[in-house]
Amino acid sequence: MNAPVNMIRTLDARYYTDPDIFRAECQGLLARTWQFAGHASALKKPGDFITCDIAGESLFCIRGRDGEIRGYYNVCQHRAHRLVSGQGNAPLIVCPYHAWTYELTGELRSGPNIKSVPGFDRTKICLTSVSVEEFCGFLFVNLDPDARPMDEWFPGAREELAAFVPHYGELEPLEWVEIPENCNWKVSVENYSECYHCKINHHTFANGVIKPETYDIQPQGYCLRHTTQCQNLEKMTYSVDLSANDHAGDYSSWFLWPMFSFQVYPGNVLNTYHWRAIDSEHVIVWRGWYTKGGEDSDVIRQLAVQDRQTTVEEDIHLVEAVHKGLKSRGYKPGPLVLDPASGVNSEHSIHVLQQWMREAADG
Repeated sequence: MNAPVNMIRTLDARYYTDPDIFRAECQGLLARTWQFAGHASALKKPGDFITCDIAGESLFCIRGRDGEIRGYYNVCQHRAHRLVSGQGNAPLIVCPYHAWTYELTGELRSGPNIKSVPGFDRTKICLTSVSVEEFCGFLFVNLDPDARPMDEWFPGAREELAAFVPHYGELEPLEWVEIPENCNWKVSVENYSECYHCKINHHTFANGVIKPETYDIQPQGYCLRHTTQCQNLEKMTYSVDLSANDHAGDYSSWFLWPMFSFQVYPGNVLNTYHWRAIDSEHVIVWRGWYTKGGEDSDVIRQLAVQDRQTTVEEDIHLVEAVHKGLKSRGYKPGPLVLDPASGVNSEHSIHVLQQWMREAADG
């Protein structure tokens, strides 16, 4: 008789429902990983800035006169007032409270009556910087001063994405769709990170965009790379010119742990997912759609509507039902379906993802 196989089970429910674990993630995981800040097209001119909130911190990114994009904590070094809000352009960074003024490089330029302070040396005062990287036209920040570069976190992803979207440097946001979900952020991320449920729940996506039988997900560092072929052209919900380039007939996605994903639909259509955790029971997902110069496109608008009314709407019901189930006394972590051949009906990507989740919560 064969020895029993030790099945690999899903995470315990507390990883999703315990507010203390969520607080630990905010102080640890979210503060030491690369988080989406905005699109670089918002920072075209010197002084252009955008703000974002990461791990409970207000930050801003700004383009300097030298063309470099820098990131800072959004706090004055005098009496801690916030410096900027929203997005805009500032030739200098001026605190609204006492008008302490900073160069775009972060150094203190001036402040009312500071020369009267004995020994005051303004060259010693500078805004607190934060690491920022531009990744195929998107800006990411990391609160960890010793953060490894994104190319080490997500090996090969930059080059692969550029091959699928060779015109990425010309793209700007066309539309953002904001989707509130009543679930833990990890429930939503897990749902995105497998297609085991696609044929059962996503009829339009599985029959009008991709070929589920070719779907596969493989880890690349802290990236989960999704690949599949487009559906037969007569079944596609929109037209695709397969002769446009080598990847016109392919679908691919690069999920960058923990809360962002680039997704390229057949026809080299770039779109993104961006998760922002609110608390242990709520997350907001932003779906972004992009075109050259942000110009209007009937095809992209149609895809955004189709996606919101089908895949996104279907997933809302799924993830919210899962979150409710995680609170049930009757739930016991079940076994993951780990097919050695991988493929659409395997949950090996969830196994990898849950290892990262466990490390983040327990480490």
